[in-house]
Amino acid sequence: MARAPVPRGAVPAASLPSNRPLSTMTFQPDPATDPRPLPPEEPLPTDCCGSGCPVCVLDTYTEDLHRYRADLVAWRERHPEAGDAADDAGA
Repeated sequence: MARAPVPRGAVPAASLPSNRPLSTMTFQPDPATDPRPLPPEEPLPTDCCGSGCPVCVLDTYTEDLHRYRADLVAWRERHPEAGDAADDAGA
């Protein structure tokens, strides 16, 4: 018995990995394409001029550090095998 042609752009159901809902499927990210986030570089004490700039390098660093910590938490959730390394600068 011949199969009906698959419309262009459609994926035949037989080639899908499972008929389970996506919410029940386990996603394993590839560490090569999902690297661990790197902490921001801390500014030197001389990087701040101390004149009250509207956008100070120390403020920018603090924002970057908060973003890094949030990204690290999300990365750890995707990579539970990595554990809680003690080498997390600023986390």
